[in-house]
Amino acid sequence: MQVAIDMGAQQNGARVSIDLEELLATRLLVQGNSGSGKSHLLRRLIEQSTKWVQQIVIDPEGDFVSLSERYGHLVVDAERSDSDLEEIGRRVRQHRVSAVLNLESVDLETQMRCAGAFLNGLFDVPRDHWYPVLVVVDEAQLFAPAAAGDVTEEARKIALGAMANLMSRGRKRGLAGVIATQRLAKLAKNVAAEASNFLMGRTFLDIDMARAADLLGMERRQAETFRDLQRGSFVALGPALSRRALTVHIDTVETGAKSVSAKLIPMPQEAVEDIQDVIFAPVVQERAAASSRTTSTTDLLRQLAQTRIATEADVEVGPEAAEIDTAAREAALEDALRAVVADPESAFRSIAVLYQDFVMRCRIQAVPGEPLDLPEFRRRIAIARAGVPVATKQQGAEWDAAVALSAQLTEDLQGLFLTLARAAMDQIPCPGDLQLARVCGSRSPGRARRLLTYMEEKGFLTLQSDRRGNRIVAFPDLGWQTQPGRPDAAEPAETLPMGF
Repeated sequence: MQVAIDMGAQQNGARVSIDLEELLATRLLVQGNSGSGKSHLLRRLIEQSTKWVQQIVIDPEGDFVSLSERYGHLVVDAERSDSDLEEIGRRVRQHRVSAVLNLESVDLETQMRCAGAFLNGLFDVPRDHWYPVLVVVDEAQLFAPAAAGDVTEEARKIALGAMANLMSRGRKRGLAGVIATQRLAKLAKNVAAEASNFLMGRTFLDIDMARAADLLGMERRQAETFRDLQRGSFVALGPALSRRALTVHIDTVETGAKSVSAKLIPMPQEAVEDIQDVIFAPVVQERAAASSRTTSTTDLLRQLAQTRIATEADVEVGPEAAEIDTAAREAALEDALRAVVADPESAFRSIAVLYQDFVMRCRIQAVPGEPLDLPEFRRRIAIARAGVPVATKQQGAEWDAAVALSAQLTEDLQGLFLTLARAAMDQIPCPGDLQLARVCGSRSPGRARRLLTYMEEKGFLTLQSDRRGNRIVAFPDLGWQTQPGRPDAAEPAETLPMGF
């Protein structure tokens, strides 16, 4: 069966697609400088093919974890042993679960070891489980470097060997490599040479333009055309794309990365003596995340053994009663939502998994009518994670304004925004990074800080610090601000209340 994945259009409006079956047999190499649109291209390919083929994403920056919320990809955090990751890789393959290996929380050498172990697990499965898999590796030059760098030779060999296996021997095992790199010159030649399809984006260095031209069969004098490509435009060639080189502009995507392009913002206006107190305050070492706080490998493997995540189409709704008691239905829905968020590990599970749990509870409790749809469920969960009690919601006006403002953010940021808004409304200290990271579904305080910066850049809030280094979050549109709170504060034994 031929499946055409629509990628975008040429300048004359003609559509350009990828033959998915051919891609599985011939592999793909994507190249372009930072900001050329590589991640956007990969996201388009993943989104358009998600219903046709199992997908594995090796994600060094955490850009693709958002796929879990819309498409149900299992997020595998890298803070595990090599043997655990290898076993998880095997089970992901055996149960045909699409997954994202999130490597953002570990250093480069650990990233290489983790990626190598996980890829080896995908590779070393019995023949009965050689199902077709699209293996997408972003920033592939990190895992298959052309030369030794600052990492140990052992880590380099592990990652490079796994990448070479993926690209050279993976086809017979159903593994189709899709690798993206900023610079061809930094990517090992024996890995790049195995790809038969190419999407070459904007690049400026002569050596990279020359290699791209060679791979596409272009004359050297044509290599300079890569400098003129617009962001999001790529030169395509290969049996799964086109027999002749053509330029395609990649279409829009439905999910997005948390990283954003830098925007100019005004410099802070603060007296020199005030900023000196902040800069030269005693340095407090950030508490390392305890290994006990990482989701256990046993729990993750148990998720893999479960039935595939239910979609909205799977929800069976029986004949509705002639009249439904609205108050009773709302109470039953709140009971089901309360049970979902009461689980301490619910903060670290994807929306798709939580929604499946919610729908199942609604069935068990025989809630009349159709369950909440997925967008409404996301909104209600975000409010629940903010720990808003019933009395607050019933007051209406002030909190409704905060909820309306949060609706302008993407769904993965709404819970964080509402948590901070509630702290400001109740005039309590700003939560620490660890506590905010939990609201985000992460154990990485760095992710919480990045999301705070993002919301500040977008104008939803402002971040301030007092002379003691305490953080204050202000909401200009609401006229609220939190009390000062330590960013490095330990997460309380009882986390934010998640009641209604």
